[in-house]
Amino acid sequence: MIEYKDIHEFTQKELQDLFLSVEWSSGHYPEKLVVAMRNFATVYSAWDGTKLVGLICAMDDGIMNAYVHYLLVRPDYQDQAIGRKLVELVRNHYKDYLRIVVVAYDEEIHFYEHCGFKKAEGASAMFITELWT
Repeated sequence: MIEYKDIHEFTQKELQDLFLSVEWSSGHYPEKLVVAMRNFATVYSAWDGTKLVGLICAMDDGIMNAYVHYLLVRPDYQDQAIGRKLVELVRNHYKDYLRIVVVAYDEEIHFYEHCGFKKAEGASAMFITELWT
C-alpha cells in the first residue's frame, strides 16, 4: 500500500535512486537535491514501505501563483495513479491560488491534461540550464 507524506527531509540515496530511475540528470547531484527539497515550499512524496517511489515539489509566491517543478514516479510504480494522487495533493494545497503552472515535456502533456492542466497557447517554456534532462 502506498503512503503519502508531507515531508522535506530525504537522504541523498533516496533522491538519487528515484531521480535516476527515471533517467533525470538531477539525480547526479543528490547533495543539491537534499537542499532543494528543504527549500521547496511544498513537497509530497509517495512511499512503498521505506522505499521512495514518487515525489512532487512546488514553489509559490504565497498567494496567487504556484509552480510544480518536479513530478516523478519510479517506472515500476507508474500506471498505479501515484502521479495523479501527487498532483491532487498539490492542487488541494493550492486550491485558493489563481494559477498552478507546470512545464511538461511533450510526451507527458496527455497526463497533465488528465490532471486538469491546459496547454498554454502562444507560450513556450525557456531554460538556461546545465542539466541534460
